[in-house]
Amino acid sequence: MDGPLWTDVHAPDLAEIRQGDARDRLERAVDEPMNLVVQGPPGVGKTAAARALARASHDDPENDLIEINVADFFGRTKKEIRTDPRFEGFLAGRSRMAKRDMINRVLKESAVYAPMSGTYKTIVLDNAEAIREDFQQALRRVMEQHHRTTQFVIATRQPSKLIAPIRSRCFPVQVRSPTTDETIDVLETICEREGVDYDGDGLEFVASAAGGDLREAILSAQTTAVEGDAITMSTAYETLGGVGDDDAIRGALAAARDGDLKDARKTLDDLLDDGGYDGGDLLRETLRVARAGSEYGGDELARLHKLAGEADLDLVEGLDDRLHLTHLLAAWAAGRTELRAGFRDPAGA
Repeated sequence: MDGPLWTDVHAPDLAEIRQGDARDRLERAVDEPMNLVVQGPPGVGKTAAARALARASHDDPENDLIEINVADFFGRTKKEIRTDPRFEGFLAGRSRMAKRDMINRVLKESAVYAPMSGTYKTIVLDNAEAIREDFQQALRRVMEQHHRTTQFVIATRQPSKLIAPIRSRCFPVQVRSPTTDETIDVLETICEREGVDYDGDGLEFVASAAGGDLREAILSAQTTAVEGDAITMSTAYETLGGVGDDDAIRGALAAARDGDLKDARKTLDDLLDDGGYDGGDLLRETLRVARAGSEYGGDELARLHKLAGEADLDLVEGLDDRLHLTHLLAAWAAGRTELRAGFRDPAGA
């Protein structure tokens, strides 16, 4: 996609964050600096919220905001870390340093230097669920030593992966998945600023297809505007590839409903192995497809959502995505069978 991304160009200011509870907590942290854990699903705006906080807090956010994606450390070699322009000044002449010592040094040096404006600076640690426990202990010590001059904002989709001493030193900020109406509101604001023609059906299609992932919705809207010159139902449908995997997911739901768990499991395997989904993504897509269709009544959808909440916890804490998703479909189908049996036999209801 040519040109700057809309997610960067239209990054929200603090006042533009539409989730009131999260906005109130962040606004409080402007006047009363505190360490925060910003938690929520992928793509809902956790990093954007942390950046908005820094812009509101610092006269010189270019220098007093330090962003470190955990993948910058744990997914890279020592050479890649040492030669990264952001870190090489801290690591010059230390080629023999072990990787864990390199990471500790970058954290300490980032925290130790004086802020360029005001009395403190902000360090954002993104995707913090990937930090190993031994490194979290090192992070805890840095937070203790430099709490007067450094505010830590830890962004994560799995706060349970953080050790208790870190969680106890941070105030939680929950950023939930936006509703379809909230996503449409964001897209409408961006389209007005960009001078892009749109209609309500087009924005609703883009917002619904994103399934609560605000980042995906904004980038999909930009792609549609570039390729279709406007965001309408027809341009969005053509640009975004129609229904994507909706038919496959709908088929898995139907198979589970009919008691054919073998077929439902095969579809799940295909989507997990070949579709590029992880367990959480596929769970959200399954709920979106179930809600969008007319095949299931309110009681069935309510039960599916309840089971999805249990499955989501299992996916966070467990190791086997397909096992938990298969269990979800099996439990939902079993409940449907019981419900139908109850209607046939009032005495057993």
